[in-house]
Amino acid sequence: MSLSLLLLLLLVCSAQASHYYGSVMTYYPKTTNADGSMTVDLHYNLNIHCGSVFTVLTCSSNNCGTAVVHSVSKESDIFTWCQNEGLVTLQVPPNAPFQLLLSGGAWINFIRNSIGSVKAVTLVEPRNRSDTSQANRSPQTNILALVRVPSNCPRDFNLLTFDLDGDQVKCRYANSTLSECDQCTPPSVLNLSTQSCILSFSPTDSINEGPWAVQLVMEDFPTQNITLTRTDGVQTTITTNNAISQLPVQFVLRVDRAVPSCTEGLYLPKFLPPTPDNKAQLYAPVDETLEISINATANISMISDLLFSGPYNMNQTTLGAGQYILSWTPSENQTGESHPVCFVVQAVFNSVTYQSELRCVIVNVGYDPFPIPIFLGLRMKVSALFSLSEDYIIDNIVELIRAELLSQGLPSDLPLKLNFSTTAPSAVSP
Repeated sequence: MSLSLLLLLLLVCSAQASHYYGSVMTYYPKTTNADGSMTVDLHYNLNIHCGSVFTVLTCSSNNCGTAVVHSVSKESDIFTWCQNEGLVTLQVPPNAPFQLLLSGGAWINFIRNSIGSVKAVTLVEPRNRSDTSQANRSPQTNILALVRVPSNCPRDFNLLTFDLDGDQVKCRYANSTLSECDQCTPPSVLNLSTQSCILSFSPTDSINEGPWAVQLVMEDFPTQNITLTRTDGVQTTITTNNAISQLPVQFVLRVDRAVPSCTEGLYLPKFLPPTPDNKAQLYAPVDETLEISINATANISMISDLLFSGPYNMNQTTLGAGQYILSWTPSENQTGESHPVCFVVQAVFNSVTYQSELRCVIVNVGYDPFPIPIFLGLRMKVSALFSLSEDYIIDNIVELIRAELLSQGLPSDLPLKLNFSTTAPSAVSP
């Protein structure tokens, strides 16, 4: 059965013309067979209006092979949008680059930058690299279908950019000249930093309130010239100015009416520890359940729910208002992969919805860079004009030590153990 037909059967539910909230796709080359064919796993998050029909994913260039689809559809934001999270396993005859096209249907109604039809392009590059002696792996990223910001509040959307090959990852708006979109008007309320993939929103007039379609392209560039080789021996040189692969990152930005205060923790939810930092790297051994704790507070509005996008079999548990756990158990087949997880917390006040900042983390599967506990003794002598309590040391000095360890590449969930002594300086050991 063809790839196009498989996804068509998977996603059709009922007819609705304007339904699309965006999509994100990434891929992993898995194995190269003796006959030169290759297995490639394509991960997708497809966001649509709940209960709607969607388009098809077709092979638009070269041979994309045959496909097997695994998918889970869930209500991510009830009565608004649902997310189809899935995995397409492709059996590709040669390990040559090929292009997948997501098209058909239309974005949701009332898009401010006048974008109607849906088009998203993924360029899969599975050839072997001369610098890693492995098939190229795409950047890893994710985003929610709908992110919100009040019209009077500045906010940066610092997109996740993670690449297992160590490539430089850049973002740009989709280009109609390159046939990456049918209508390619960027949202005027956002400024994009192509080098860092940061979308910056500045306070704007109420006339700009409403939904905006964001159509980005994420690409990986080698840090030195490399050679890509097919199984039949054909080689291509890629310079630092050439993108290797290409991913679509599409979503809706909704500019809401002004909020009385932009200070986090009042109307806008504020994250609290132990919520992982944005772009934190977490580690999940195969067949063991990883739990990500997320805490948030809002003193004036009422926290209503957590929205997240991650692996298709990730589960959410609500412990109480503003307290959540995301749990996921990776399988043996996912060893060596890295999976992005993005989330926001929502709150409501007088029927108005507010979102926290967007945070995304990377979950590395099957290995731990610190499998053996590291005991690093840091002896400190602290002079002060007043007596220092243990609480003061924990709240101030230890956090300075943690920040320094993180800057040296240690994971964000690294535990710190304190040993206090009345006759010697305090010692801190991870």
